[in-house]
Amino acid sequence: MRGMPVSIALLIVLAMLSSHARAAGEKALRIYFIDVEGGQSTLLVDPAGEALLVDTGWAGFNGRDADRIEAAAKAAGIHQIDVAVITHYHGDHVGGAPEIAKRIKIATFVDHGADAENSDRTRAGYAAYQQVASTAKRIIAKPGDQLPLRGMRVEVVAAAGEAIKTPVSGAGKPNPLCASEPEAVVDTSENAQSVGMLITYGSFRFLDLGDLTKRKERALVCPNNLLGTVDLYLTSHHGLDESNSKSMVDALHPRVAIMNNGAHKGGIPAAWQIVHDSPGLQALWQLHYAVDGGKDHNVADEFIANLGEKDEGNFITVSAQENGTFTVTNSRNHLSKTYSK
Repeated sequence: MRGMPVSIALLIVLAMLSSHARAAGEKALRIYFIDVEGGQSTLLVDPAGEALLVDTGWAGFNGRDADRIEAAAKAAGIHQIDVAVITHYHGDHVGGAPEIAKRIKIATFVDHGADAENSDRTRAGYAAYQQVASTAKRIIAKPGDQLPLRGMRVEVVAAAGEAIKTPVSGAGKPNPLCASEPEAVVDTSENAQSVGMLITYGSFRFLDLGDLTKRKERALVCPNNLLGTVDLYLTSHHGLDESNSKSMVDALHPRVAIMNNGAHKGGIPAAWQIVHDSPGLQALWQLHYAVDGGKDHNVADEFIANLGEKDEGNFITVSAQENGTFTVTNSRNHLSKTYSK
């Protein structure tokens, strides 16, 4: 990993996370929601020291997103990405892969297979990704697969337009919301091909569905909820209303949701409201203030990592314990909130 200064904010948050873990007397699963300006990149580090990177943000911008991923890796004390999952081949998810692979060794890539969209916006990014993925082990994900990590359980629940057919452990109850929600339109884009994962550490459960859209979401929760409930939900598709259907979000019953939106991307009022109003939700945190949503469709400033339209790069972190207790921290103001079962 090439040398670069780690931000003071990141070091402060790392100290906070370590403090929370020691106070609980347990090792923690650490999650870094990295600000890649309306794209996605999430770094998870389990107590065994294994690292899972989900998506790599954008290419270009003078290496901005790779810088931020590298800084998070350095703060987490890891020197290798054990598994990098590329949920799909849009530039805001796969674009940074070649650059970050130059800086940090990536042992295994996971993706959904061939580019299903084959459009101008995916063709170049997919070709660049194929080249870098050829230098490491590559796994084509299938629903029901478990990724090769020891310290956290990572189950693939969706990939290449397909969903799991049998419920995960503890799930499978009928979902009464399905009957009142119309079937969504068919989506032929790469979004619908997204690799979706349920990540479990002890009794803590975190769901990341990439940019999966409503028709594919429905297959996971209708007529029966195959996912069960979760503690932490990363809003699908940056909080766009092409995703985040009420029948799914309400069935998931998340205790906390993280919205990985940008200043002018995602955080759409209709989707924001569904997440905000979901039963049992204790808190919604946002990576950015959604400028177009206005005050009525943004949470209080203290729960937002980036308030303005400037390229600030603040992030949100989570430290989760095996008993399901977890702490969310905003690097901008160092606010931390703990959520216990």
